[in-house]
Amino acid sequence: MAQRTSPTVRQRRLGSELHRMRVAAEVSAEAVASLLGVDRSKISNIERGLRPISAERLRSWACHCACADEAYINALAEMAQPSSSRGWWERYRGLLPGGLLDIAEMEAHAARLRGAHIVHIPGLLQTPDHARVIFESAVPTLPKREFELRMVHRRERQRLLLQDDSPEYYGIVHEAALRMQFGGRSIVRAQLEHLLSMSELTHVTLRVVPVVSGAFPGAGQTLVYAEGPVPQLDTVQTDSTHGPEFLHGDAQLSKYRTQLEWMERLSLDPKDSRVFIQDILRQL
Repeated sequence: MAQRTSPTVRQRRLGSELHRMRVAAEVSAEAVASLLGVDRSKISNIERGLRPISAERLRSWACHCACADEAYINALAEMAQPSSSRGWWERYRGLLPGGLLDIAEMEAHAARLRGAHIVHIPGLLQTPDHARVIFESAVPTLPKREFELRMVHRRERQRLLLQDDSPEYYGIVHEAALRMQFGGRSIVRAQLEHLLSMSELTHVTLRVVPVVSGAFPGAGQTLVYAEGPVPQLDTVQTDSTHGPEFLHGDAQLSKYRTQLEWMERLSLDPKDSRVFIQDILRQL
């Protein structure tokens, strides 16, 4: 199997899980290399996501490390399987920042998506006009070609919630995001109407945190918690000025689950959230 030069977040994650499994079992890289019949350097490359591993060898790795969690091993083996067809996001490889492609891949493999959004409307729920205003405010200004590619990429991401096998989506949106006048009243009005429409889907839950609810944890950045096929493979994605960040340490996952639960307690239930959005619409 050829070595990769730029592994995706998902490929690096598989490698890090194998590394964590090996270290927890106190098994040396040399021992695993001997078991698999490969050079010691290849074990390092597998654990860094630079080299793929077959599902058969992965199961041998897990057995040698005394891992008995079948659901976890099966999920890792699924990650190791070469895709029969490339994900749609791969069409943008080399055209858009890799982090945007990693977000799409994370969403595509999530069993459930939970998000907390303070200033911006969730990307999966943005109208094209709203997204256009967001991309127009990028610093430095995006080149025209990248701007248009981001618009198309965003629309393709949003198809996730319109599929027959869409994952459950649970979004918590702060009142501040609902009242931001991005693009003017007509664009805001259309965006809020779209939120109401999407919230009617059986697999989409939308809850609003009113400003009167007071303080909440976190720095106010966008937070998406993607649940994996097993809890050990959950992933948190946050936004920063330098692009998306992906976190999966046990302490990090626990921290962001707590943050989401805190914000849920502050939020209105789905029915009252819809009424709240309708009230804002009437004020526009």
